[in-house]
Parts: sequence; C-alpha cells; structure tokens
Amino acid sequence: MAATIRFLNIVLAALLAGTSFGIWMGFNPVSFSPSTYVEIQQNTIRMLHALMVSLVIIATVITIASAFLQRNDKQVFIALLVAAGLFIACILISRFGNKPIQDDMLTWNSDSLPGNWTILRDKWWSFHVWRTITELMALGIIALVSIKKGKFN
Repeated sequence: MAATIRFLNIVLAALLAGTSFGIWMGFNPVSFSPSTYVEIQQNTIRMLHALMVSLVIIATVITIASAFLQRNDKQVFIALLVAAGLFIACILISRFGNKPIQDDMLTWNSDSLPGNWTILRDKWWSFHVWRTITELMALGIIALVSIKKGKFN
C-alpha cells in the first residue's frame, strides 16, 4: 500500500510540475502579439484549469497520505509534510494570485483589451513562475524521499 501511494505521489507531482514547467518554458507571453496572447491564454485557461486544480488537490492529499504512512521515519514524514505545504502554497498562489486575473482574462476581446492588460499579463506570469518553482520544489522533495527510501517495498 505504501509503495503504491509513493508511486502515485511521484506521478501526480510530476504531472503537475511538468505541465506548469512546460507552460513556463514554452509560452512566455512577452513575445506574443496581443491577439495571440488572448487566444492562447483563454484557451489554456479553459483547457487546463480544472485539470490543474484537480491535480494539485489530489497531489496534496496523496502527499499527506504518504507522509502518514511513513510517519515512523521522522525525516521522511517531515519532508513530505513540507512538500504538502508547498502544494498548499501552490493552491493559495493559484486561488488568490492567478485565478482573479484569469477570470478577468476570460472576458477580454483581442480587439479591445483593457488599458492595463500588459500589467495583468505580467502579474499572472509572475504568479505562474512562482507556482511552478514551488511545484518543482515539492516534486524534488518527493523524489528525494523516494530515492532515500530505496526500493518500493
């Protein structure tokens, strides 16, 4: 059971961090024209929002479950609780940073963008980068704990 939870933990954390990392590396908005940015951003929000919210919530729960199952190893237990805390930070960054901006972005029309659209674009991007770094840190902790643990027993 513990090995299955650890495996799921790695996979979910990797899917979450990998998706965010791909967006970070592949979709830097500074080089996009306004119409391209609006089209890509609105499509990305519509296609990935529910998936990413689900992944981060499930990854958080699985990380906490993994910590609980390994509570006899205090180092692993604490490390996994830190990883879960990082996922919670991602949830907070998304909810209070990205989400309000995304809600606004979904109403934009590329023919008549708000005057502060580049400020909002850059603010959203900054939140995304911080969220991605936080997800990567959580993934790193989860992976290191699994390596330390050795084989999946």
